[in-house]
Amino acid sequence: MNPQPSPDDERTRIREAMDRLLAGEASVSDGSLTAAALAVEAGVHRMALYKRHVDLKHEFFERVRVETNQMPEPERRLREKVTELKKTITNQNEELKHLRGLVTRLTLAQAVLAQDTGSTTRPTPVPDATADNVIPFRSPST
Repeated sequence: MNPQPSPDDERTRIREAMDRLLAGEASVSDGSLTAAALAVEAGVHRMALYKRHVDLKHEFFERVRVETNQMPEPERRLREKVTELKKTITNQNEELKHLRGLVTRLTLAQAVLAQDTGSTTRPTPVPDATADNVIPFRSPST
């Protein structure tokens, strides 16, 4: 049975892996500047990096920003997704505006058609209305 590595040993390996990745000298991982590659390079489970060593993960991303003048991969992907979602919202808002205008025009057209095809007399209210403010109308054909 393998003894559990100490948290200090993991932290040391993570920091050494940071240095290798930022120097472009990855030995185990694909060399990408991601938390997953950092975990592989350090030989720790990815969840250990996300749960126990969050501070080191943040430190890594800050070093990526400062030392390489580039945005960390997860942040870049999130920013792209936000941009894509903003475009989607804009398109949906434009479509909604168009559809609302279409509903208004169709409602007016339906009212005009109903008036043109209907009789010239107004419908007569039914005498036994159930509510004070609701008056049902009989159809003109009755």
